[in-house]
Amino acid sequence: MVKNMGISEKQLETWSNQGAIITSQKTHESIRNALNNSELLKERNYDVYLQGSYRNSTNIYGESDVDVVVQLNSVYNYNISGLTQSAQSKFHEEHDCVTYGYESFRSDILNVLIEYYGASEIADGNKSIKIARGSNRLAADVVVCTQYRYYTKYNGINDENYIEGMAFYPQNGCQKIVNYPKYHFNNGAKKNNPQNTNAWFKPVVRMFKNARIKLVNDEKISKGLAPSYFLECLLYNVPNSKFGKNYSDSYQNIINWLSDCNLDDFLCQHGLYKLFGFSTEQWSKENAETLIKNYVDLWKDW
Repeated sequence: MVKNMGISEKQLETWSNQGAIITSQKTHESIRNALNNSELLKERNYDVYLQGSYRNSTNIYGESDVDVVVQLNSVYNYNISGLTQSAQSKFHEEHDCVTYGYESFRSDILNVLIEYYGASEIADGNKSIKIARGSNRLAADVVVCTQYRYYTKYNGINDENYIEGMAFYPQNGCQKIVNYPKYHFNNGAKKNNPQNTNAWFKPVVRMFKNARIKLVNDEKISKGLAPSYFLECLLYNVPNSKFGKNYSDSYQNIINWLSDCNLDDFLCQHGLYKLFGFSTEQWSKENAETLIKNYVDLWKDW
């Protein structure tokens, strides 16, 4: 258990500060303009939106890559396993095979970005298309995806219910990755509001992200142990009462609570499945426990 005397309030407050805002917006606008001005895409139904720390206002100084999602909406991945057999049969009867899908869309996005920015500025990565930093924009990871629907009801195309997410396929052939960035954003905004943590949630996330960087730089933990997404999800599960008053109290209250609680039932911030597990969308419980222990040691050894 951590007690008073540790990291100074001034240091914690510095760690809580938000990073670049304007340049992330300009980066988003630049990519949107590149796609919207392309003749190749003008007939396509897609959305372009920010994802990750810049979207969620949890970005910190030194975070350079902006996550931008380009989502095809005219076709979608789906999960109908929760429907009755008759509903599944009806779904298949009323949906045709697509002629323009994920692979074609991703290829078109890649070609448009190369044409707009130049081949030397673009790298085709495993999970995203990477755009190099420019004079008026940050580096960006462009995640090309399709809409994803987890169906909870299907009586026909005009009588259906589903949870909307996004899905994409890594280039290395691994299974598709599904996420729910809009639910993640909405739940984070709700936790941050005055009725819950009184706007302490997001600054505290940034504080712990910077503390994690301190641990990485001091070689206490590996760089990949606690990705920002999972760290934010971890803190989302902390009771609202542990946030607030000041940063010192927030740090101590949160770490003490995490050290004593059962992590097994923690949810991802979108609230739709458990945080810990073995899928590509989940985190290692052992890694979380290692992170928490090092947060305790960082306070005690400061």
